Amino acid sequence: MAMHPALAVRVATITLAILLIFKALSGPPICTEDAMIVFDASGSMSGDGWGYGSESANTTSRIEKVRSTLAKVLPSITRWRRLGLITFGPGPYNQCTNITLQLKPTPNAADRILGIVSDLVPAGRTPLTSAVEQAASVLDFHHKPGIIVLLTDGEETCGRSPCDLGKQLHAEAEQLTIHIIGIRVRGLSSWTGEQSILETKCLAEQNNGLYIPVETEDDLIAAFQKTLGCPVLSQGALHRCGKGEKC
Repeated sequence: MAMHPALAVRVATITLAILLIFKALSGPPICTEDAMIVFDASGSMSGDGWGYGSESANTTSRIEKVRSTLAKVLPSITRWRRLGLITFGPGPYNQCTNITLQLKPTPNAADRILGIVSDLVPAGRTPLTSAVEQAASVLDFHHKPGIIVLLTDGEETCGRSPCDLGKQLHAEAEQLTIHIIGIRVRGLSSWTGEQSILETKCLAEQNNGLYIPVETEDDLIAAFQKTLGCPVLSQGALHRCGKGEKC
């Protein structure tokens, strides 16, 4: 008996969808864009709270919490994506030029990045705008797509406008994506003024990115996965990597 034409089309559509899903799950994720983490190691990262009003009762610093989180999430991310690192803060006293290119985008970079971050001692100011600008140059953003993820617990303290840089980068090349992960955001506006938050958000919004405030380790893991992870990377794989299994 011949199949009704409408039913035949439906069956064919479902079959094609199943085949495409199977192909996506059986092959490696496609993460073709190189990425840079811009890491805030300024003096405020020695504080112990996830946010104003959410300080922890113990003495574990923010930078220690971030190190712990990165150890859980980076192995799975760097399995598929070339990743580099720029840090800012430590260096000569009170200078806005304390920005260091630690690593250009490199395959399987988790161990190298974790080693670098482990040695950082929080100090100095927050030249986040210039650090992001340097990361864009490292990614050769005029000629190819790239992703920048800025991790910071504060605001620009060296006189530049993150929003102006965001507009400039977008005008020069629309293929750059800038995400911002903000620690200690809750209550920050009452301390520094709402404009400081809006300036940083603008940097992301002008460049196809997300501004993600985090207040827990789970928030931070989710933020890194959302900004740097590959779509088909399973949560199960993330947990296995976090427990020290080979990824």
